[in-house]
Amino acid sequence: MTKSLPSAGQGFLSIILHAHLPYVRHPEHDSFFEENWLFEAMTECYLPLLGVLDRLHEDNVDYRLTLSLSPTLMTMLRDDLLQTRYLKHLHTRLELAEKEIIRTRKQPEYQKLARLYRRFFLNALDAYQERYQGDLLAAFKKHQATGKLELITTAATHGFLPLLNVSETAVRNQVNTGLALFETNFGYMPTGFWLPECGYYPGLETVLADVGIEYFFVDTHGVMDASLHPHHGVYAPIACDNGVAAFARDPESSQQVWSAKEGYPGDSDYREYYSDIGFERELDYIAPYILDGKTRISTGIKYYRVSGGNSPKEIYNPRRALAKAREHAQDFIDKRQCQIDKLSAAMDRPQPIIIAPYDAELFGHWWFEGAYWLECVLRLASESTDGIRLISCGEYLKQQSSVQVATPAASTWGEQGYSSYWINETNDWIYPLLHKAELEMEKMARDVQGLALTALQTRALNQAARSILLAQASDWPFIMKSGTTIDYANKRITDHLARFNYLHDSIRKNRINERYLTALEIMDNIFPGIDFRDYNPSRSP
Repeated sequence: MTKSLPSAGQGFLSIILHAHLPYVRHPEHDSFFEENWLFEAMTECYLPLLGVLDRLHEDNVDYRLTLSLSPTLMTMLRDDLLQTRYLKHLHTRLELAEKEIIRTRKQPEYQKLARLYRRFFLNALDAYQERYQGDLLAAFKKHQATGKLELITTAATHGFLPLLNVSETAVRNQVNTGLALFETNFGYMPTGFWLPECGYYPGLETVLADVGIEYFFVDTHGVMDASLHPHHGVYAPIACDNGVAAFARDPESSQQVWSAKEGYPGDSDYREYYSDIGFERELDYIAPYILDGKTRISTGIKYYRVSGGNSPKEIYNPRRALAKAREHAQDFIDKRQCQIDKLSAAMDRPQPIIIAPYDAELFGHWWFEGAYWLECVLRLASESTDGIRLISCGEYLKQQSSVQVATPAASTWGEQGYSSYWINETNDWIYPLLHKAELEMEKMARDVQGLALTALQTRALNQAARSILLAQASDWPFIMKSGTTIDYANKRITDHLARFNYLHDSIRKNRINERYLTALEIMDNIFPGIDFRDYNPSRSP
């Protein structure tokens, strides 16, 4: 159902969730720690988000929400090996929850929570197997078909485009490969695009326009520092010279959710993410449910609520937490309405739009009550008849007769806002290696042009292209800077580059080991439609 245009004095809210995880798949191991990133996000974020959408649909709520699904995430969600391992993951969590129910039999408040987690994992298992038949992308597609959920995507492996721009071919392949995989999964091409890490540089809009993209997102200063001062600040998009629109993040709504000090997730009634029995129970008790029986990891079973500083931990109260989420949802909507009231007094046309983009994994994973908060926000906003209205950016653009023309400033989100999180003393060593490999790939694609290649040579060239894309992922330099799983991030970069270098030498010498190539294809079975010829710069528009 299409919404009618609001009268003067009203405005819009567009909520965008970006769902992304790096490509982590290790068939060479029976289990692998980093695969848990996916399993935790599925249980705590993606399944709960689908539950929210299902309930809104059942209640005929006229919401609008935009969801960006990264190509690496889409691939992992449909991978047979990871689907099998996810089911095993859920069964072990259920077993642990049962064990906790027995252990806490003399602690009624704790046992109540243990039973809650058993229900939570059972519901996840039932939803995954029965309701969605293991295909979460198909479930999202059904909601997209209603016109209320807008699905978009991002670059192939979330490559950080401003630092790949030494080669326009590298940027084009990140963008084009990501869009092609989205089309394969959903049957159409999106009109919106999530720039990895909101990383923009002037000229990137040309690459986007060439593949039909109509809009993208930047951080606040990307628009505020544009080539011309934006007439309406971040509350209306600007259009690049070629017509591709840039929407900027609203700092107020961002701070309310993201701020470590002032954001909702830090409220003392919410569940504490960092307190988990995987780190608190005796090793012999928890060993069957952690990595290799020795390395402690999160289990998802957490008994305490947020406590500030050195305050003693207090037990989590789910009812109180959900009541607080409802309060915070109302507060969020009230504050957005106050913004709209002020903005609409100064803006007639275009009507103000508040852009609220967030990482999807915040909702349910990092902030356990976040999915419920989001549902409350969408319900409250949909009830408004004479105030703030939900809208997608694609819908908004269709309603505008003109958009101010200006070029956004080079920018990112994150610390300092200008790429510093992705190039610094912890990770700057990777970029000369990435650029060298990219140029070697382009030279190979150019040198074999017109030659009659064997099937084996073609496979090797395509696998080399996959290795390039996987090495370019923005996640690894981010992890190196954040200091979390640095060794793994280093290994992922060096492994993918080593695989590329091996394939490059094998192709050049025409000594391709088919057995080893097959092993690489099994380990990195992403982008089945990849064509190494796209790395020939002469094929670019």
